[in-house]
Amino acid sequence: MGRLDEDETAMGEPLLEVEGLTKHFTNGGGFLSGLFGEEESVRAVEDVSFTIHKGETLGLVGESGCGKSTLARTILRLLTPTDGTVSFKGRDLTELSGEEVRSQRKDMQLIFQDPQSSLDPRMKIGPIVEEPMKAHGMYDSDGREDRARELLEKVGLDPQHYNRHPHAFSGGQRQRVNLARALSVNPDFIVCDEPVSALDVSIQAQVLNTMRSLQDEFGLTYLFIAHDLSVIRHISDRVAVMYLGQLVELADKEELYENPQHPYTQALLESIPVPDPRETGTRGVLEGDVPSPIEPPSGCRFRTRCPKLIAPAEYDLSPEEWERTRGFLRAVQRRSFEPTGESEIVVEFFDGNVPDGEAGRIIESAIDQILADDWDSAKERLTESFAEKSICAKQIPDYQVPAEYGTGPHAAACHRHRDDVAEGRQER
Repeated sequence: MGRLDEDETAMGEPLLEVEGLTKHFTNGGGFLSGLFGEEESVRAVEDVSFTIHKGETLGLVGESGCGKSTLARTILRLLTPTDGTVSFKGRDLTELSGEEVRSQRKDMQLIFQDPQSSLDPRMKIGPIVEEPMKAHGMYDSDGREDRARELLEKVGLDPQHYNRHPHAFSGGQRQRVNLARALSVNPDFIVCDEPVSALDVSIQAQVLNTMRSLQDEFGLTYLFIAHDLSVIRHISDRVAVMYLGQLVELADKEELYENPQHPYTQALLESIPVPDPRETGTRGVLEGDVPSPIEPPSGCRFRTRCPKLIAPAEYDLSPEEWERTRGFLRAVQRRSFEPTGESEIVVEFFDGNVPDGEAGRIIESAIDQILADDWDSAKERLTESFAEKSICAKQIPDYQVPAEYGTGPHAAACHRHRDDVAEGRQER
């Protein structure tokens, strides 16, 4: 599998290089799991590769549970990777000892999502900001206090609030304290794990603007994690899209928003709420739930929800026939219709005519099973015959620049960008 950003030449010097990063968790392992079954592996992050350059902000976006936070914590070595490498300033973090990792963390900081629970309510904000400096042996007591007061002012707070407790501050102010704490040890790289998602929209903009100003002043590099695409567009230089533990698309911000190439990216953008009440357009909605990371789908992990699943090469189906067949399969999976009779089902889903050949015979057989109230067999037959025979189910997509199915210059992990698929020559 290639890299999403392997063709970049205009960016600055690489600061962080992630190659094939994988993180699996063992589900179980206790006494009862030993009695009742084997341990299961949760494949939270799978074969992720990208580069972050000095001074840039890489936005990481995806639905909740897709592995964004796990990826960030694995990069920082808060979690031990299962496989892959993480190079920071040319040094492979995965090979460092515990003490070496601890020393390296001075240059790599983390801002947490919840500005309240990430601050010790028993401590005053001055000592909170000083804590990382003290842990890394920086400055004396007076020097740490001076720097803490200076940083409080830098992030937009009053230095006179040095002796106040966190409960005296609003959510936005507490997040500024977190930002000051992260800056206290002069880091080069900060992971921002949904740092504004718990804040009001008006406060979000203020905190984001402060972060951008500090980035320019201190030469910071951010990995900014969020599920809000509007926030990502405001803060990022490039955007990486993650689904079920894998990156599916990475591009410059404006290129990705104006010309998304992966169906998942397109669905995310279409789902953004339209603020204009006069807008009559329909928002896109993804069907189905995110599959379990314990048993992710074969091939493309997005295929079970993809609105652009590629028709199996085994059947000579027109685009219209394939769309009707997929609609019938989804309806059978959800049992969303009443089976009144064969002709009625054919009219409802196929406009009176099932496809010719083997595909039509499979559909007719499934209809017979439904009429016999054997929905499970019909679902299994249709899934195996159509969804599982698509190239999307057979092969893991490589990162490729779109051919006939797209015009963008950036790569995306989608089979529709393959030349042989575009020309109808995919393997059977």
